[in-house]
Amino acid sequence: MKETFQRIILIVLDGVGVGALPDAILYGDEGSNTLLNSLKEVPIFDLPFFQKSGLGNILGNGFLESNPSPIAYWGTMREASWGKDTIIGHWEMMGIITEKPFPTYPQGFPREIIAEFEQRIGRKTLGNIAASGTEIIKQLGEEHMRTGYPIVYTSADSVFQIACHEEIVPIQTLYSFCQIARSMLKGEHAVLRVIARPFVGEPGNFARTANRKDFPLPPPYPTVLDLLSERGIRVFSFGKVDDVFGGRGITVSFHTGNNQDTMGALSKWLENEQPGFAFANLGDFDTLWGHRRLPEKFVRGLEEVDKFLEGFYRELQEDDLMIITADHGNDPTFRKHTDHTRERVPLLLYLKGKTGGPLGERKTFSDIGKTVLNLFGIQSQFPGENLVPF
Repeated sequence: MKETFQRIILIVLDGVGVGALPDAILYGDEGSNTLLNSLKEVPIFDLPFFQKSGLGNILGNGFLESNPSPIAYWGTMREASWGKDTIIGHWEMMGIITEKPFPTYPQGFPREIIAEFEQRIGRKTLGNIAASGTEIIKQLGEEHMRTGYPIVYTSADSVFQIACHEEIVPIQTLYSFCQIARSMLKGEHAVLRVIARPFVGEPGNFARTANRKDFPLPPPYPTVLDLLSERGIRVFSFGKVDDVFGGRGITVSFHTGNNQDTMGALSKWLENEQPGFAFANLGDFDTLWGHRRLPEKFVRGLEEVDKFLEGFYRELQEDDLMIITADHGNDPTFRKHTDHTRERVPLLLYLKGKTGGPLGERKTFSDIGKTVLNLFGIQSQFPGENLVPF
């Protein structure tokens, strides 16, 4: 086997967890299992590539057929960090383990925060509660259109979200509101993300648009991506990965807005045979189907990704390596809340033409970043252990 690789591709199925972690009770998430519970809700589904890969071996309960000779190495990973947020999960993959929880506001933000925000943007706000994004625009969208006041809300995650109708508040104005909030939210109020949530439509028929934009905290110290870039390895990001890392350590960003566009951009990148590290997030499982508790659409999305991966895998070369995983759970059958769920995540590692085998349950997502560095021939002090079992 080659000691180093020309291309390594990491694909994150955002929110596709495979079972509650032992500490899920601390998050109110006991009993969650995003993948299994979703499949149980759908009488007929077809996931041939995932089954050939060993996804049934990961579930391990016979519901999805196991494969004695899978084409991928298979296993699961536990999250060592505190939390269940997209940023925390992605950061951990790239070597940052979050040991202290970021602030959350289940009762809304302190009055002094909202008062300062209103003063800086020159208008009042609506909301200031923890809520589902689709529900809060149903409740407050009409008042927002009448007054022009932005809707501020949060969730179980460490987020400050601002929703505005695109015809009432121009997109760039909404983004400027978010930049103001980001500049304010520091120290004890340093939330992980400020998020612009634009929507369109009329009362009773509002819909969020693809013009969402995240304003995240930057990683607190250098990540695997920074080290790769320093060593001359090109880093290509797809989907919202550039937002998650504040653009740091990324050579070329393809800021795609949905799974289809992300898969298309990945295919074009592979055709161009550019060496380096490709880091992609397929976010529709989380934003479109997980939070909205739509298990059938979730499974149909898995089928689309399955078909894409079948063809993508065929085009891989012998000096390519592909890893598929997730960043947290988001069980679309879970009814205690509509937030992420604290789960272990699947792990599939592909080497063209090589039969896979078990990787066990890893202690941290950081094993991915450690492996990427090792297979590009870079030694480091980052946490984690090498995944490659040969």
